[in-house]
Amino acid sequence: MYLKTASRVICIVLTFSLGLTPALGCTGISLKSGDGAVVVSRTVEWALSDARHDSLVLFPRNHLYTAQTPEGYNGLSWRGRYGFVSLRAYDQDYGPDGLNEVGLYVGMYYFPGFADFASYEKSEAKRSVSVGDWMRWMLSSFNTVAEVRAALSDVRVVNVEDPRFGGAALPFHWKIADPTGASVVIEIINGGQIKVHETVMGVVTNSPTYDWHVTNLRNYLGLQQGPKAAVTLDRVSLAPLGAGSGLLGLPGDFTPPSRFVRAAVFVASVRPLATAEDAVGESFRILDSFNIPLGSLAPSKDQAKDIPGATQVTTASDLKNRVLYFHTMANRQVQKLDLKAIDFERIPQQVLNGGTSRKQAIRDITVDVKTSR
Repeated sequence: MYLKTASRVICIVLTFSLGLTPALGCTGISLKSGDGAVVVSRTVEWALSDARHDSLVLFPRNHLYTAQTPEGYNGLSWRGRYGFVSLRAYDQDYGPDGLNEVGLYVGMYYFPGFADFASYEKSEAKRSVSVGDWMRWMLSSFNTVAEVRAALSDVRVVNVEDPRFGGAALPFHWKIADPTGASVVIEIINGGQIKVHETVMGVVTNSPTYDWHVTNLRNYLGLQQGPKAAVTLDRVSLAPLGAGSGLLGLPGDFTPPSRFVRAAVFVASVRPLATAEDAVGESFRILDSFNIPLGSLAPSKDQAKDIPGATQVTTASDLKNRVLYFHTMANRQVQKLDLKAIDFERIPQQVLNGGTSRKQAIRDITVDVKTSR
């Protein structure tokens, strides 16, 4: 009876994961370097195959925006102070990650079962925004986390249904960071209640709520970077079998609680980083440990016809120098966009394709082999 019940629960969970959730796991971290840079990095997992993240959308300074509500584009209207870049998904003019020209970062992370936005009220239409519009509002309007926090009551994030996800509004929470090192996670729960959490080393994953993840870290206080000490039991000396014994018990699965713990431990153990480029490189190295391979979350090959939460793109945003770096699942060549080199006063809104093949770039060094003849 127990096995049948457990199997049924597992099937329900897998069906929900594969059929209804657009993203199964995103992991975010922040690193600082000796030259004063703050690098905010994350993985992006998306479940539907048309959610390409190898293109960016650029918005100019002074762009005029009108937010979407359940009634159409009759929500908040505003003119942006800053230009910004965002990853794209589903050919929309916003995506999971964005950086503006003064270094404010906004990232959306999937938050199922807990996100609960305000109900739409016609009388509040002119200050209502969808989840994507809220991200664009923050990126185009503010330059610090403090400014964002001070303006949170100015708008209402409302449910705007999307037929691509069974009619449901996308549930997200947001990580906001700026070049000073300030970093918060903003969650909207209980029908529009806004909760702001100071991040722990910039780490963020998915559900449950952020305060739960921080409390859960107390279960792993015994983890340490160095090896465990040898012990003697009944005259038998027992020493660790090899390196890594101090982290024995570190969770390695892909659930949000496990990824949160693993990310916190890895960020806490980072050696001093001299430059922003060092921090970018180390960010990519750490996040390699969170890549979800294709098929690993699918119950069988027959059901793996789509991409159920595989890691499709990894980004690293240098907030001090305003540079966005990223590589994709198909091609791990790192690409970058230097926002300082863009005249956001003159450019039109535009889409930038990744510029590289969706096939991994490989350099053949056979031609470099020398012979003695």
